[in-house]
Amino acid sequence: MNELPLLDQFGRRHTNLRISVTDRCNIRCFYCMPAENVRFMNRRDLLSFEEIEQVVRLVVPLGVTKIRLTGGEPLVRRDLSELVRRLVAVPGVLDLGLTTNGILLEEQAESLYAAGLRRLNVSLDALSAEAFRLITRRDGYERVLAGIAAAQKVGFAPIKINAVAVRGLTESEIVPFAKFARESGCEVRFIEYMPLDADAAWERGKVLFASEIREILAQEFMPLEPVGEPHPEIPASEYVFADGVGRIGFIPSVSEPFCANCNRFRITADGKLRSCLFSLEETDLRSLLRGGASDTEMTNAVRACIHQKWAGHHINAADFVQPERPMYSIGG
Repeated sequence: MNELPLLDQFGRRHTNLRISVTDRCNIRCFYCMPAENVRFMNRRDLLSFEEIEQVVRLVVPLGVTKIRLTGGEPLVRRDLSELVRRLVAVPGVLDLGLTTNGILLEEQAESLYAAGLRRLNVSLDALSAEAFRLITRRDGYERVLAGIAAAQKVGFAPIKINAVAVRGLTESEIVPFAKFARESGCEVRFIEYMPLDADAAWERGKVLFASEIREILAQEFMPLEPVGEPHPEIPASEYVFADGVGRIGFIPSVSEPFCANCNRFRITADGKLRSCLFSLEETDLRSLLRGGASDTEMTNAVRACIHQKWAGHHINAADFVQPERPMYSIGG
């Protein structure tokens, strides 16, 4: 193990890498993508599985232990289970996860589990077909539920459900999601709506704050109690209802930023390294990979990118600038 950890200028150690495998998606959530006429990357511009594995083998000696595969929708990338198999086999990768919208999960859950995947997050913002279509601008709600059931059947546990909370739209989903958590064994995590939409229509007034959701749940059910001691590097604060049934998480990226302890960085599907989800600059790893750069040159490029990471994302500041890339192009 390299004795020099991957540090930024504020001394934050980076151990968590999120890798987007595609910008393509089979739904069109308004907070992420335009409804129509989406321009996707050329497939030859995407990192190959071999290139992704090369990057992972490069950063693991720098202290990276946790990898998450994202998109777009990662399950539209052909033979994704083969990439899972490759990354699970990399010495030093202690935690490999996947975030999916679940549309294709029923067909792929078994192969992903067999390949070695154990951590699974499903993005689902509503528990009714009507609200699902309003948010995603596509059908498929029943397929997502079938995918969750299939994943549970093959052994994924616990499955985390990521639900974006939007004021004026998803308040009616809060109580049903809590019931779902209590009945299904899944952990529901409410994520505050962030300014990464393709239409640049985000407004702070549309953010449904985690504190409000906690209060609603306490009134409708019973108090929520923290689960264990909070870990500063984990963005989600986790709770369980007072009777011990039903786990609820909150990711309050807007109202309670966790930037001061952030240990994450990410690679886009076309091989651009970003030190923050809201970065305005990127490091082109793909050109280095395909240009024959040495491991030392690659490592130096990664270190330089991470070293320049901002103190925080600036969402709550007057000088905030939304990245040109929307969420689906950056990677969730």
